[in-house]
Amino acid sequence: MRHIIFGGDGFVGRHLAPRLQAEGHEVIVADIAKSDLPHYGEIRFENVDVTDPASIARVGIKADDMVYNLSAKMLSPLQVRAKRHDFFFPVNYYGTENIIKAMDQAGARSLVHFTTDMVYGHTFVWPQTEEHPVAPLGEYGLSKLKTEELAVEWRKRGMNISLFRPRLIIGPGRLGILSKLFKLIDNNLPVPMIGSGKNPYQFISVFDCASAAHAAFNAGVPNEVYNLGSLNPPPVRKLLGDLVKHAGSKSILLPTPAWAVKRTLDLFDLINMPIMDPEQYLIADEMCVLDVSKGERELGWVPQYRDEDMLIAAYSEYRRGLAGGSQDNVAHAKAA
Repeated sequence: MRHIIFGGDGFVGRHLAPRLQAEGHEVIVADIAKSDLPHYGEIRFENVDVTDPASIARVGIKADDMVYNLSAKMLSPLQVRAKRHDFFFPVNYYGTENIIKAMDQAGARSLVHFTTDMVYGHTFVWPQTEEHPVAPLGEYGLSKLKTEELAVEWRKRGMNISLFRPRLIIGPGRLGILSKLFKLIDNNLPVPMIGSGKNPYQFISVFDCASAAHAAFNAGVPNEVYNLGSLNPPPVRKLLGDLVKHAGSKSILLPTPAWAVKRTLDLFDLINMPIMDPEQYLIADEMCVLDVSKGERELGWVPQYRDEDMLIAAYSEYRRGLAGGSQDNVAHAKAA
């Protein structure tokens, strides 16, 4: 079978593509840039800008193709408030719409699409099932929620669309906001936490994301939405404390009054000097834990990687990058 991965040169796609190719499938990676990845010896690459329908048309989607949309603009690099809509929506929403319309014209009916847990906004009940209310706190989450609404409409027209809402994806290939944390630890500086640090913080491994997309294909692309997150995430205090200990750093963890920190960050955001995106800091002290049991029940998917191990692995990769031993730490804002 032929698999087309839009945004396939990015973080998740670079692991999904060789996984599918190893099973004997024909794989096409469609992305706006091409990295030096070994599997391009076996996998076709097409230079594609998802904001341009003509560019998508050049891929030549066929009726029986399996399509994945991993293309996205992410929360990193930071954007000032006035520019966020125009930064996120062209790729995240209109790019998704362009892909779906191209599929429709070709008669293709199977799509796996990644959105984000940021569609939930504030936590009302935890752990959060897929039925949790959705109320995004910013343009990134809103752009992704609008693609979920697109999926609902196109399902009515006969498409099968599996949606995934991942927590913060980490692994080789992306640092994002973690680079700021790692710099503090390397310099033995205090590590401020928003709040007491008693709430858990949940990640999801890039490898587990790739396996979830694969599982959706194997399950026949159910018309459902699935959370993606680790199992049993530890409290922030333990997660960061273990990392500081692993790094041999003298950094101390600094609890802060969450309300005061949030209002201060709000002020910086208001004057167009954002330090963090509001979608990140407004929920930093909340119980943001996704229930991933639906994926196990319906797809047979179970996350394999622990938060503690993922964070330490990301730090180790960061250190190797500083030493010039790896180029995998480049953040890919263009793809999920």
